[in-house]
Amino acid sequence: QVLLVESGGGLVQAGGSLRLSCAASGRTFSTYGMGWFRQAPGKEREFVAAISWSGGYSSTDYADSVKGRFTISRDNAKNTLYLQMNSLKPEDTAVYYCAASSIGSRGVVTTTTYYNYWGQGTQVTVSS
Repeated sequence: QVLLVESGGGLVQAGGSLRLSCAASGRTFSTYGMGWFRQAPGKEREFVAAISWSGGYSSTDYADSVKGRFTISRDNAKNTLYLQMNSLKPEDTAVYYCAASSIGSRGVVTTTTYYNYWGQGTQVTVSS
């Protein structure tokens, strides 16, 4: 199994930044597709960003709501996934979840059903 542990959440004012980290166990981290999802109270869990690795290059995808503000990256040597969040808005307030999948794909996948490993989540609160 793969264990995912998120950290870096907290309270920040609108316009501020946070960097989320996801520490992952497993020696095959570099072969896993990984992503970030978030869930606000009363809402469904939604896609935020995803990253894959193929042919020596990474591919990424972002939800329209975070494009230009969030950046997903990974450090394979440290088995860590990151989400750099800039220009935060109150609408970004949610529990953020790290996800990973051992299922092969040709690119990034944005659906929750694809991911078979999930972290416990970290709270991000953005005040006005």
